[in-house]
Amino acid sequence: MPLHIRPVRAMLAAAAAAALAFPLAGCKTTGGDVTGSVSAPPAAANESDWRQALAVYGERYRTNPGDAEAAMAYARALRATGQRAQAVAVLQQASIRNPHNMALLGAYGRALADVGQYNEALDALGRAHTPDNPDWRILNAQGAVLDEMGRHAEAQRYYSAALKIVPNESSVLSNLGLSYALEKKLPQAEAVLRRAAAAPDASPKVRQNLALVLGLEGRFAEAEKVAAADLPPDQAAANVSYLRQMLARGDDRTRLGRSRLPAPDAGG
Repeated sequence: MPLHIRPVRAMLAAAAAAALAFPLAGCKTTGGDVTGSVSAPPAAANESDWRQALAVYGERYRTNPGDAEAAMAYARALRATGQRAQAVAVLQQASIRNPHNMALLGAYGRALADVGQYNEALDALGRAHTPDNPDWRILNAQGAVLDEMGRHAEAQRYYSAALKIVPNESSVLSNLGLSYALEKKLPQAEAVLRRAAAAPDASPKVRQNLALVLGLEGRFAEAEKVAAADLPPDQAAANVSYLRQMLARGDDRTRLGRSRLPAPDAGG
């Protein structure tokens, strides 16, 4: 198996939570993530940046566990360094002290989804905005959690609501397209992912999602062309070749079922 290939189901999973990952490495949440504005390093930061953030914001949080900004920045650094359960604990304590801080609740909901606590995540995300003032990022995150639970029709309603607020947001469109793919509605998935890929803010991940769906439709040459826009030609060809082989042998891993939330990719 080529080094950079993951099984199709895992590839969909890694993208399917669009909203739930900060700057979408699986679906792009440009314009800010569900945690609000904090000063932790950006998604592109390196390991040493995150370690420094751990020290700075960890100390600030321990000095004042009620500091919501410090808690969110600290939790973001914890998640970036693989300490997801500890991030949940930090945000849980901070949310108890700040029960009406919606940015904090959004971060807490994303962290809960990261560790597979989907019902709790939906509860937290549901309290992170109000019906009279909906936040498209939270709607996108709620859809991603519902897709993770296999509740695709419900998820698609949340994406549609988000798109009424931000009609051309690539992260929402990408999540919606992947939701259709998880239901094996590949023509609909392709159409929506083409819209996502055409958006000015579309990330390489969005285009790779489109390439994946094209491959699942058996359009391998077109899939390779789309993939090659962001990957070295040999890697794009290897990815598509492996997908072709898996489909040809009916590998169980190509059956689109429930997604598994990745990281990106749901709101930092």
